[in-house]
Amino acid sequence: MEEKHLTRAILIGADTGEYDAESSMDELSELAKTAGAEELARVLQKREAYEPATVIGEGKLAEVKELCGSLGAELLIFDCELTASQIRNVEDETDVRVIDRTMLILDIFAGRAVSREGKLQVELAQLKYRLPRLMGIGASLSRLGGGIGTRGPGETQLETDRRHIRRRIDKLSAELKELEERRGYARDRRKKDSVQVGAIVGYTNAGKSTLLNLLTGADVLAEDKLFATLDPTSRAIELPDGRSLLLVDTVGLIRRLPHHLVEAFKSTLEEAACADIIIHVCDVSDPEAAEKADVTLKTLADLGAADGLIAIAGVHINLLPIIMTAVNLVSCIIFTKGATPKTKIQLYVMAVFFLFF
Repeated sequence: MEEKHLTRAILIGADTGEYDAESSMDELSELAKTAGAEELARVLQKREAYEPATVIGEGKLAEVKELCGSLGAELLIFDCELTASQIRNVEDETDVRVIDRTMLILDIFAGRAVSREGKLQVELAQLKYRLPRLMGIGASLSRLGGGIGTRGPGETQLETDRRHIRRRIDKLSAELKELEERRGYARDRRKKDSVQVGAIVGYTNAGKSTLLNLLTGADVLAEDKLFATLDPTSRAIELPDGRSLLLVDTVGLIRRLPHHLVEAFKSTLEEAACADIIIHVCDVSDPEAAEKADVTLKTLADLGAADGLIAIAGVHINLLPIIMTAVNLVSCIIFTKGATPKTKIQLYVMAVFFLFF
């Protein structure tokens, strides 16, 4: 079988002290790998502020140009958002296609979306992000005609006039509003039928889908990749007293998640805000677990869900299959205490997750 071509990429960042640049570059590397890129080299420059024209300085850009020639780079990925003029300036200097962190994440989402709602959400986010950057991205698309950062709406749409794209944005927004209303009706029906809902939230690749599969017997794709699953999945789990809890696996979060994505996926993320219990999954084997948990909690706060009941699931991915054998025993002990139905559900979930610490 023919091997898939990996786009040869150089990762570029500017460390202004605003955040941990080294960790961010590591994450950018994982994102690039997920999108199908081969990392050739990293270039990180300490600066007091971004260079307005090219983000990095003139000398460092010349260094990048030399690397492109010697390593045969096909793509430059910047670990920050770029303006249209910055994209154009760097491409003119290096003669290599340029994308930024947000375009990379949007590209991954475009490749992961399966449901109609997911595809609409991704396209809306892409169009809103690309609209003010049409001039720079148009040159980028004509340079190589495809690859990472170009999946989604397509070259023809992006090179049409702004009014046409705005009409497309309005149409997508209207369709998503209709789907959001249907999602709201479904939540109302669940509430009317006294169906308890638990939303599984957490940083991307923390083990949310793995946990859902183990608790419910679902067969949701669970890979060691960022954003392996995008569309939300709902599965019911039967509790020892015969009642059921509907678990919803939500989209993963990430540092500096593009606000266009947060806006586009708001209706999906609101499943967490409306849930009876929020199950916050953290991979305790990750040395950055605390920081990533903080990212999740801040996003929940932005959605107005931070004041709800939150159970922290300290998951060690490699130990999950072993630990699950003890879950039913502990939950049965708890259910002998005569708690109310809602409290039973909450205690059951908490019992499961205390085992994972």
